[in-house]
Amino acid sequence: MSPPTIRSENGEKEATLEAARLMLTAARTAPKTAGLDDIMTLIVYGEEKAVIADKMEEIADERKIEGFKRDAKNVKDSYAVVLIGVRGDRSVGLNCGSCGYEGCQEFDKAKKKLGKDFVGPTCIFKALDLGISLGSAAKIASMFNVDNRIMYRAGTAASKLKLLPQATIIMGIPLSARGKSIYFDRSK
Repeated sequence: MSPPTIRSENGEKEATLEAARLMLTAARTAPKTAGLDDIMTLIVYGEEKAVIADKMEEIADERKIEGFKRDAKNVKDSYAVVLIGVRGDRSVGLNCGSCGYEGCQEFDKAKKKLGKDFVGPTCIFKALDLGISLGSAAKIASMFNVDNRIMYRAGTAASKLKLLPQATIIMGIPLSARGKSIYFDRSK
């Protein structure tokens, strides 16, 4: 009887998905302004991941932006994509004025509308919370030697597909484990 084995590619895919799960935890536990958690997360893999790449290619054709096609190829070649979004349409009550309004009450009453890719205006503190969560998640991937890259364009496609419907901003982090990172030394 031969010993049980795990083939390289299967083990790498499983490890990448486990790292993705840990990335969700890192995003959730990252510090948030005033302790208010409006972060949303999702892991997309398999056939659903291809839907994101297809949407990115569609956007590339509509906008004539080759970067969307380049990034779509990265998404297709990845094992999974971690999506991290935020509800940026809620204020935290600090009245800083960074949103362009006099204070948070005015911001909260303001009509939020879809821009080219995301809904705005956005509370600066919610955007900062998103950035901190993205950094925490990417750090976890890096700690486990899982190649990753934060991608605005993958988030744009996820937003158009309403994968995190309450998020006003979404970023994607595709994940891969290859002999060389597929996210760098890219053309265009």
